[in-house]
Amino acid sequence: MPHNAFKQALADKQPQIGLWLGLANSYSAELLAGAGFHWLLIDGEHAPNDVRSILCQLQAIAPYPSHPVVRPPVNDPVIVKQLLDTGAQTLLVPMVQNAAQAQQAVRACRYPPQGIRGVGSALARASRWNREPDYLLRANDQICLLVQIETREAVDNLAAILAVEGVDGVFIGPADLSADMGFAGNPGHPEVQAAIARCITAIRAAGKAPGILMANEKLAQHYLDLGALFVAVGVDTTLLARGAEALAARFISPTGGSAAAEPTVY
Repeated sequence: MPHNAFKQALADKQPQIGLWLGLANSYSAELLAGAGFHWLLIDGEHAPNDVRSILCQLQAIAPYPSHPVVRPPVNDPVIVKQLLDTGAQTLLVPMVQNAAQAQQAVRACRYPPQGIRGVGSALARASRWNREPDYLLRANDQICLLVQIETREAVDNLAAILAVEGVDGVFIGPADLSADMGFAGNPGHPEVQAAIARCITAIRAAGKAPGILMANEKLAQHYLDLGALFVAVGVDTTLLARGAEALAARFISPTGGSAAAEPTVY
């Protein structure tokens, strides 16, 4: 069974730099898998992905060193089961608000008796269709569970979430958090920044890995300096859109238009 090097790197406090994948396409996923990022996030929450398209991207990334992280659309044990069976070893579960929801995610990722993951390994790519010896006995140890806090409620419950055994890391969602705090579209607001800094400090103090997405390079580096251990520094859709726009502008209106704004999150 593949060793989860990403989980090991987080445990060893080695910062991991990632890229968000929203194009929902295996061809672009493979292209980016060779770009040199430590991890790639396949987004099932906001990108037009389903289990089959996520499977195709997992297969495309597999030959490369980049580690695939999958975000399901919701904290649902059935969806989690399907994604784990396709071979995902690291999940980023969105909108976790409290310890009970974090515990639900942990149990969904583990085979009984530690959890409730359904046993269907003969049908699963994860076990190489039962060609991996003792998969059922060893799978739990190689699953990396990251939970996402995105609201004031979740921030208030962070200590309890961090106390849940089986949570390997906590990802701070700056876009949703800033909106929930009353500063939609402005994650750089001092109150939002202060909340993020407090969360990163608390997560590290609890022995867990803090993570965040930030396309603003200065802020991304700031979070790394604060102790964040898995940081996504860009999004494929944004890289394509802004790159294409800049190229078009250089030829169509080389003296017109305004410079692209510094990215806030995406």
